[in-house]
Amino acid sequence: MDKIEKNLLKQIANIEKTPMGAYNIRENGKGIARNTTANIDIITKNDKPGIDIIIKPNTKNESVHIPVILTQGGLNDLVYNDFYIGENADVVIVAGCGIHNSTCDTAQHDGIHTFNLERGAKLKYIEKHYGEGEGTGERILNPKTIINLGEDASMEMESVQIKGVTSTIRETFANMEKGSSLVVSERIMTTGKQTAKTIFDVNLNGKDSSVHVASRSVAEDDSVQEFKSNVKGNNKCFGHVECDAIIMGNGRVISDPMIEANNIDASLIHEAAIGKIAGEQLTKLMTLGLTEKEAEEQIINGFLK
Repeated sequence: MDKIEKNLLKQIANIEKTPMGAYNIRENGKGIARNTTANIDIITKNDKPGIDIIIKPNTKNESVHIPVILTQGGLNDLVYNDFYIGENADVVIVAGCGIHNSTCDTAQHDGIHTFNLERGAKLKYIEKHYGEGEGTGERILNPKTIINLGEDASMEMESVQIKGVTSTIRETFANMEKGSSLVVSERIMTTGKQTAKTIFDVNLNGKDSSVHVASRSVAEDDSVQEFKSNVKGNNKCFGHVECDAIIMGNGRVISDPMIEANNIDASLIHEAAIGKIAGEQLTKLMTLGLTEKEAEEQIINGFLK
């Protein structure tokens, strides 16, 4: 791999050498490297682009890396990845996409990921998106995540847009059974004229299921972000959605959190807070010798951490 490819993999998946465990690396619409283990199989789909990742029951302390990188302009890459996580497994999956576009043509990746967790399965899912390149062509990333949590299954999802993505629509849909839990941490940064739209749609179907969605974002310059969520409590359950955003320059953030209680024992909370960096925060850091820009960057990095 060349320097550009290596940097993209480092940014989105912290890969600087061949990863341990199972992995599948996709570049410009084609798989370029793969490894499986005794407990984790990766199978190429026959009917459409993508892979099936099959994790055996009771698999512990193993990981799967499935990063995607694009280094060509004019490419529209679509992939369907389906994950089957067996009963009582406990694993980590690292995904994400990085685009380097040095052309005037659009480079786009749409990833549709479906997770099926059996009873008692546990998953930590990390997905990072990143764009770079001196070209004028757009860098578009549209991730769609479909989550099906079986009884007592749990999933922790960390979704991060680092920088450089021209536009994105990020959709997450979840169906949750008895005793299952979902924790989502989303962090987004937009600058220039970039746009980002996030959609969360969660069905708390099972008794004692729970979800916690926390979205933090920074919109700089003339960028625009939109956050939409709808959590439906269809049983005795708990749901909490929070959206916190900082706007800078002419940045705009639209937040539309919605909750729907369809059961008398559904406990649902939503919160939204949008504002600018407080002047006293800047002043305090600048008295320590930081410039205003350095102070802003430190506050933003802490906010998005």
